[in-house]
Amino acid sequence: MKKMVYKMFGMAAALSTALMLAPMNALASESDFNADGSVNFDKVTSPVVDLINSLLGPAIAIVGALGTVYCVILGMKFAKAEEPQEREKAKAHLKNAIIGFVLIFVLMVVLKGAIGPLTKWATGASN
Repeated sequence: MKKMVYKMFGMAAALSTALMLAPMNALASESDFNADGSVNFDKVTSPVVDLINSLLGPAIAIVGALGTVYCVILGMKFAKAEEPQEREKAKAHLKNAIIGFVLIFVLMVVLKGAIGPLTKWATGASN
């Protein structure tokens, strides 16, 4: 189970690195300015938005599947626990896992919904 958690953290680190480097590649080329002299952020925002949109769908499915499997495993531990201390420990782990996965899922859905307005805001601020 620890290996799976470490892999998830590694994937999250790789994703955050990719999200940080995508705008740098767009900035490395010539800088674009609008006719009135304001900066055109389309070259920076569009690769980031495309990357987020392409990764959020599969990420939501993966989080949902992993959350379900992990909660089932914790539920089996809770059901098998014979001593009251083990039962309370398993119950606390299950409760924390459910809260964590619900929080992650909700934040991913909020990000997916907010990406459109944030893009409009960023491109509108540059015009």
